[in-house]
Amino acid sequence: MPGIVVAVVAGGLFFLGYRYYSRYIAERVYALDPNFVTPSHEFEDGVDYVPTNKHVLFGHHFTSVAGAAPIVGPAIAVFWGWLPALLWVVLGTIFAAGVHDFGSIVVSVRNRAQNIGTLTSSVINARSRTLFLGIIFFLLTMVNAVFAVVIAILFEANPGAVIPIFGEIPIAIFIGQYVYRTRTSALGPSLLGVLALYLLILVGREFPIEITGLADTFGIGTRTAWVIIMFIYAAIASRLPVWLLLQPRDYINSHQLFIALGVIFLGLLIGMNEIVAPAVRSDIPEGSPNWFPFLFVTIACGAISGFHSLVSSGTTSKQLDKETDARYVGYMGSVGEGSLAVGSILAATAGVATLGAWQEGYVDFPTASAGGIGAFVAGVGEFVSNLGIPDSLGIIFASVVVISFAATTMDTGVRLQRYIIQEIGDVARIRGIARNLNVATGLAVGIPLVMAILPGGGEQGYTFGRLWTLFGTTNQLTAGLALSVIAVWVVGKGRNPTSVLVPLVFLLAMTSWALLENLRTFIDNGDWVLAPLDAVIFAFALWLIVEAIGAYRRATTGVAPPLEEAQRRP
Repeated sequence: MPGIVVAVVAGGLFFLGYRYYSRYIAERVYALDPNFVTPSHEFEDGVDYVPTNKHVLFGHHFTSVAGAAPIVGPAIAVFWGWLPALLWVVLGTIFAAGVHDFGSIVVSVRNRAQNIGTLTSSVINARSRTLFLGIIFFLLTMVNAVFAVVIAILFEANPGAVIPIFGEIPIAIFIGQYVYRTRTSALGPSLLGVLALYLLILVGREFPIEITGLADTFGIGTRTAWVIIMFIYAAIASRLPVWLLLQPRDYINSHQLFIALGVIFLGLLIGMNEIVAPAVRSDIPEGSPNWFPFLFVTIACGAISGFHSLVSSGTTSKQLDKETDARYVGYMGSVGEGSLAVGSILAATAGVATLGAWQEGYVDFPTASAGGIGAFVAGVGEFVSNLGIPDSLGIIFASVVVISFAATTMDTGVRLQRYIIQEIGDVARIRGIARNLNVATGLAVGIPLVMAILPGGGEQGYTFGRLWTLFGTTNQLTAGLALSVIAVWVVGKGRNPTSVLVPLVFLLAMTSWALLENLRTFIDNGDWVLAPLDAVIFAFALWLIVEAIGAYRRATTGVAPPLEEAQRRP
């Protein structure tokens, strides 16, 4: 089948989902109120709470939630065939991710931009808050550690991407300063920023940056050196006002989304690339995980992801100008990520020359897992070559797209981790952590840094090769718990919660099933690091599910206390 057919069908379904279903959610389920005073106005401080144009905020939100995950997960999941992966991406985006991301923003905005973990205390109970904060901490640690490793791998393999990625930083800061001080539209300057970024790709190809010599000086590997550099950068970036670097760079990167999708789909159209992979794979190697339930935790970002609720309620809700902007920022952000996931599926299945070449890259599940990023980069390179652009530039372009999104997620992830660490310090009554930004930032950077450079786990490293096995289940568990909070809030408002309950029940069932399957595998393999961690996460899941059911029942009977909400505009 020509890949362009799949792209057109998926794009049409996404359009219908945003046009009709998101409107129903906005009007009948979340009941958006344009007269609500959002936290960005109520607590405006010029650092974290900043009223932001919805298009600029879309850029921040999308690039923060996207990262490398909607590229890597789908590129791995086509191991089971492209059709199951595509169906989960499209249907999961429309009926699960959009509801989840959109709802997380709204509930947080209605409650002074509290993060989803804090809201658990109000909606469910104080015990749940502590448990949820622990799960969020573990999830953010893995996200920050693994994305640093992903960036390091790409820098090591594609040194031509170094100059454009680091050159984007001063460009974004200049744009941020200009827009903030002149109060002009960010569209024109950001488009010029994209142009400058792509001109730097030409420079990067001619002057690739290798840091092997620097790494050898300190007696460390090149990949480790890049990981350390990225965490130093993230520590600095996470402390800067959002308008200075985060917003302008994310807005530039949001344009990259449309450019990347345009390149993929135009390349598909011109080249008429056929999907060489099977729609549903029948020759799955023995010992491989079953696609039911593991497809639904392998593809997290790109369908539905708990990490999105942390961004929605952690940074996005603090910048929302009007409550009605949440539909565009939250639901459309999910559609953007779903579109990127479709592009990843096509790159890994239609950007390959022959079925034999595809089978070589997907000979077994570990090989597919290790090669997900490479499959996307190579596939995009093939689509770019259909446009008459040299492969070398196409590969650097694809690497820049992945690294840009991953670096933005790291910035936001470290900022969110700092919030969570301060909140945990507050719960534990450790004032030195709760009130000291330097200490909180040091912990937010230091813990995932150590995890990222720990030895073991084969070529991929300890975190990527070992702990990352638990990322999918932990991430989807977080999404289920966020949906629980949203469902209880919706019921408390006397509205129909079906659109929230359906993805909630499905996701918790798949996650619990995957946790049990993983636990059995870890025990059989004698893995006494991952087995106890999996068991603890599963126990937390059961505990929180029970607590959420109790809170839901109280809400349906009108017993649950109302959540504190922001003020209305006069």
